[in-house]
Amino acid sequence: MSLVLNGKAKQSRISDAVAQRVLAYVEEVGYKPNQLAKSLRTGKTHVIGLVVEDISNSFFATVAWLIEKQAFERGYRIIYCSTDNDPAKTKELISMFRERHVDGFIIVPSEGIEKEVSAILREQTPTVLFDRHLPDLSTNYVVVDGAQGTYAATQHLLEQGCRRVAFVTIDSTQTQMEERLRGYTQALQEHNLPAQVKRVVVTKETEKVVADIHDFIRDMPECDAIIFATNYLTIYGLEAIAQLQRRIPADLAVISYDDHDLFRLYTPAITAIAQPVESIAKNVIDILLEELQPSAEPAIGLSQQVLPTQLIIRQSSIRPA
Repeated sequence: MSLVLNGKAKQSRISDAVAQRVLAYVEEVGYKPNQLAKSLRTGKTHVIGLVVEDISNSFFATVAWLIEKQAFERGYRIIYCSTDNDPAKTKELISMFRERHVDGFIIVPSEGIEKEVSAILREQTPTVLFDRHLPDLSTNYVVVDGAQGTYAATQHLLEQGCRRVAFVTIDSTQTQMEERLRGYTQALQEHNLPAQVKRVVVTKETEKVVADIHDFIRDMPECDAIIFATNYLTIYGLEAIAQLQRRIPADLAVISYDDHDLFRLYTPAITAIAQPVESIAKNVIDILLEELQPSAEPAIGLSQQVLPTQLIIRQSSIRPA
């Protein structure tokens, strides 16, 4: 039966009649090949491990869905999981995928996992990082120009007449967060204006996060605009602003890094620095599948792509004349 299923009936001198009966029987009983046995024979599982920070986050959920869709169309299956940006959990998940012999990795790296990614690279397992990268490692990655995004957002607020623009970010030194902070500070420096930065420790106790942002805004009455460095920080920030009864945008202009469906529906609609999720997904899977294809020619270096963002201007950042 295996010869027929593997398309080797003719070369094995199996008659067409016998081959047809085998195929009819296979369809009748709903037989599926044992993928574990097949992978042991071929050395390929046709499975890709996708490790993201939080699959419930709209950005990661959309990118994961697009990657899964494109991978499926090209014969691969995706197993994905969330790390909660926890290094210990990330290490455990990567170890699990290595034990399952996935063909490749797509990873949103948390801090402190250089050793684990290095091990994958030494094993020559195709790997692509996205959203952020590890500066001390030479890897494939797809990121966006976070500095360009926050620079454009800050410039937009300054053009609206704002002069005390604050930046609320997470307490992290990861590359994507540092780039977002850099764009903001650069724009203010060019106008000789002070930066006002709040680093928030994000926990599952959302009330504490909201309270932290609440106190920051309350203690800074001169602030006339805020850029939030992630969409979930924006959601927490909107709650804090409502508690303080500050009007958007009359009292406080607001911009979010990362768009969200909620922001179009909110009143006023929230201006956002949108990431090109479709381009991110396409580039990530293209790079990985290119490495997964057997080729007689050696690979030509690493693929390290930096994609642009788009500032979607809505009512929350348009100051009254």
